[in-house]
Amino acid sequence: MFSSIAYAMGTPPGGAEGGANAMLANFAPIILIIIIFYFMLIRPQQKKAKLHREMLQNMKKGDPIITSSGMYGRIIELDGEEALVDLGEFRVHIGRNYLNALSPNQKCPVPLKKSKKKAPVIEEENDEE
Repeated sequence: MFSSIAYAMGTPPGGAEGGANAMLANFAPIILIIIIFYFMLIRPQQKKAKLHREMLQNMKKGDPIITSSGMYGRIIELDGEEALVDLGEFRVHIGRNYLNALSPNQKCPVPLKKSKKKAPVIEEENDEE
């Protein structure tokens, strides 16, 4: 008597028949969202970071640049992770990572003329005690 009722019920969901297909169908939207995020967000960001690293490595003395704060200048010296940049009136030390891009030549200040008086160098004061 009970055996005929058991056959009428069929296989339980996620059982032996169609279990793998049903599980794949449940995870397909999540997998699709991960793939979309990779191609729309992660991959372009990695490409941009790679181009920025290459630009920083290929900088040389005299290159016109734009800082991340939007100032236009020209590189005077490169020393490890620091650069001395001529901003026209001033020369400032800037970390290499804060140099945003190479700029077109027409927007950069004219290099300072050689004179007896040097342009002031602005440096951060450390108030550490």
